[in-house]
Amino acid sequence: MDVKGTVAIVTGAARGIGQATALALAREGAGGVVVADVKAAELEQTAEQVRAAGAEVLIAETDVSDLASLRAMFEETEARFGRLDVVHNNAGIGEGPSTWPEVAPERAAAIIDVNLRGVVLGTQLALEPMKRSGGGVVVNTSSGGAFVPLPPQAVYVATKAGVVHFTRSCVALHASHGVRVNAVCPGIVETPMVHETGEGGIADWLKPLVDAIEPLRPEDIAEAVLALVRDDSKVGEAVVVENQPRAQ
Repeated sequence: MDVKGTVAIVTGAARGIGQATALALAREGAGGVVVADVKAAELEQTAEQVRAAGAEVLIAETDVSDLASLRAMFEETEARFGRLDVVHNNAGIGEGPSTWPEVAPERAAAIIDVNLRGVVLGTQLALEPMKRSGGGVVVNTSSGGAFVPLPPQAVYVATKAGVVHFTRSCVALHASHGVRVNAVCPGIVETPMVHETGEGGIADWLKPLVDAIEPLRPEDIAEAVLALVRDDSKVGEAVVVENQPRAQ
């Protein structure tokens, strides 16, 4: 798909990978970019950068774990732009400073709702608008952790494995709706979540691993997302973006 002139939704767009993807889409020539996040106050910075790159922006305060909130985002997108071509289901959270099994059950439930339920519903709700637009591309953010056990983040990696299997199970949507669904599976990315030790942060237990590798940049993942959007041969793929060992 040629990104130029497309309309895209990016969830989790307030910072990190989502922010980088929204900006990359705008720089590639997207006509409209919906920047969505539950942290509405933090979206303006992303929106300013996207506008400066030449795209029209819609700010959507969206909780991807809430079906009504997701529906409203898709309805507002189609009402504003008249079409939908690209969705990056990127919003995600982890166990935070707690590790499995000490993590609060409420937090575990939220991880499942945001990381997996949000991706499933975000894909499903994109289908009809994309079909009306002549087809589209969904890219789901999974993780390199989807393929290996990670005891401190057992719930997180379970959801990310679910995203991979869900994505691979959506191959038939290409024929039925003209929608290609793929996933990007990053290694450790230099985002605020890596360094925070409060709610949502994972710095303490992750530090030894971070010290041993070169963290990826959000822009690296954004480029992988755009590659999946551009390449019409990619259907049901889960593309891993790996870290390299830190130079000694």
